[in-house]
Amino acid sequence: MKSVYIMLFTASFLAACASNPYFDPDKAHHTQSGFKNISYDDNKGLWAFLKWRWEKLFKDIPGVEDYHFKLASNNPDELKNNRDKTSLTWIGHATFLLQHAGLNILTDPQFSQRASPVTWAGPQRVVAPGMSIDDLPEIDVVLISHDHYDSLDVASLQRLAARKQQRPITILVPLGYKAWFDNLQLHSIQLVELDWQQSYSIGDVKFTATPVQHWSKRTLFDAFERLWSSWVIESKAHKIFFAGDTGYADHFTQIGQQYGPFDLALIPIGAYEPRWFMKPYHVNPEEAVKMHRDLQSKYSVAMHWGTFILTDEPLDEPPKKLAEALSAINISSSSFEVYQHGETRFLPFNPE
Repeated sequence: MKSVYIMLFTASFLAACASNPYFDPDKAHHTQSGFKNISYDDNKGLWAFLKWRWEKLFKDIPGVEDYHFKLASNNPDELKNNRDKTSLTWIGHATFLLQHAGLNILTDPQFSQRASPVTWAGPQRVVAPGMSIDDLPEIDVVLISHDHYDSLDVASLQRLAARKQQRPITILVPLGYKAWFDNLQLHSIQLVELDWQQSYSIGDVKFTATPVQHWSKRTLFDAFERLWSSWVIESKAHKIFFAGDTGYADHFTQIGQQYGPFDLALIPIGAYEPRWFMKPYHVNPEEAVKMHRDLQSKYSVAMHWGTFILTDEPLDEPPKKLAEALSAINISSSSFEVYQHGETRFLPFNPE
């Protein structure tokens, strides 16, 4: 009998650990243990991952020392004093400084040398961040798309929170991140969790969490426990889209119809090979162009390439493939551009 009680207790404990406190049975992307994709549910397991890593051993993939990306210069003092013009600075990977409608917005802040749980191993940064954390203006909003190490970096968040600012940083996250952030004890932040299609406003700017095709995982035991999302940013006169990290899905047509057309879309173009493994999670350049069209984006900027070696394609290949994909369907390259690391553009649309 004692063994039965132990088994029941263990089962109850495991069930409690796996329960999703946000679970809503009316939402297709919710599960009792976490979240799932609803457009293309093809979750690769451990064996598929091991197969990819095994095949990678026999490929001649360039290393960190083979790339020499040039850093563009920017003007930190100008950006620190800017409160009325829209500017966009690509810091690297999925990290942008977006200045719009009087707000300084930082996306998926990753300033560390590695995208990894440890400092001595894992994907290494190929090019330095286009701006240092010290050179950033006061940050009003941080957008987090998901919890992978190339997008959610503990050291970067701790350094941001340690900066002296006149006001706290509002960090907008998908569902499931509160406990994770509570463990960090970042006292100078305000955390806001949102489900897909939920919104939060700061001044005249509304931020909405929107669907993407991806997943979450930071350890061997927490896959799909936290949600992943893209973000729609709406000011009085303009609309901006930050895709985060995603595979191609029909979400983007729906987002374009519901929230578009967009004045600016930040769209990933890298980390896509081999396709048999990466297709559910990462768009390739051809699919990025489809996203650009689905979103009804007037102007898009490429991201999620050229910073960390995450997959099998050469790091400098995505921009070339993007140019080919745009040319193939007669879309001007000026409507979907690739920035240099560190490059700042002052964009022509400003809030009325």
